[in-house]
Amino acid sequence: MTAVTHPPRDRPGRRSAPPRPPWEEEPSKAGLAGKGLTLALAAFAILFPLWIVVVTSLQSKKTIDAAGGLVVVPRGVTLVAYRELLTGGQVQRAALVSVGVTLAGTLFSMAVSVLCAYGLSRVGSLGHRWFLMLLLATMFFGAGLIPTYLLVQALGLTDSYLALILPSAVSVFNILVLRAFFMGISPELIDSARIDGAGDWRILWQIVMPLSRAVLAVISLFYAVGYWSAWFNASIYLSDQDMMPLQNVMIQLVQKQERPVGLATQINTGRLSPLAVQMAVMVMALLPVAVLSPFVQRHFKKGMLTGAVKG
Repeated sequence: MTAVTHPPRDRPGRRSAPPRPPWEEEPSKAGLAGKGLTLALAAFAILFPLWIVVVTSLQSKKTIDAAGGLVVVPRGVTLVAYRELLTGGQVQRAALVSVGVTLAGTLFSMAVSVLCAYGLSRVGSLGHRWFLMLLLATMFFGAGLIPTYLLVQALGLTDSYLALILPSAVSVFNILVLRAFFMGISPELIDSARIDGAGDWRILWQIVMPLSRAVLAVISLFYAVGYWSAWFNASIYLSDQDMMPLQNVMIQLVQKQERPVGLATQINTGRLSPLAVQMAVMVMALLPVAVLSPFVQRHFKKGMLTGAVKG
């Protein structure tokens, strides 16, 4: 007689594991190859234009003329474009202005944003709901360019470096991200500090901020990149050429509106290619962001995503 087999029964008290969703299944070899190919194409699409810009900025006029424009394969290296840009005086002064505005603006924006976010994260504080609704309203409604310019002019901020900082000092989005992160900190930890006699300033400085280094680093980078890349405020609020930041001077050089005397002489005599100068301008504008981003990259997932989801 043939033995009858029965399907194995689950042990009492044990449940069979539910099936996993498709996105949690192990990827196939074809899927892994497709992902790798997609990432490789995306990296090539990003890095190849950067490679052309950097290589062209390091080539002589003869090499650029022989290539008919942008250079893909380098033939030697020369720093004449960077040397002429940095020895003209105008670019050096503009670089110092941009560095100063970026540092001062980032510190001021972070101070205001952290204080505002911490106050809004304490549910039940004075005017908590009304202040939060007021900030949210500014994300959807704005006064416009002309009223903003008239306000800056009435405050006497035109032709001053404060005009490069105050009109765009605070981002409501960044405040909301900080607020969400602060609300995710354990209330028991803050309550225990209050029992020990700590005030709000001490709690913020010694407890909340050390626990929020990731999100603080990310928001600081956002503000710093914004100040470094800003050019519009300077174009409408500043009339003194010596006060212009680096981005505005770079635009003038690219558009050939104004060039330092030494740089213009090198270009007019045929010793320097205007295309090399334009590419060097782009490299100088992108270099600080490219240098700082890797140091903050590891904080993006913890700081940005956690701060956006919590609360």
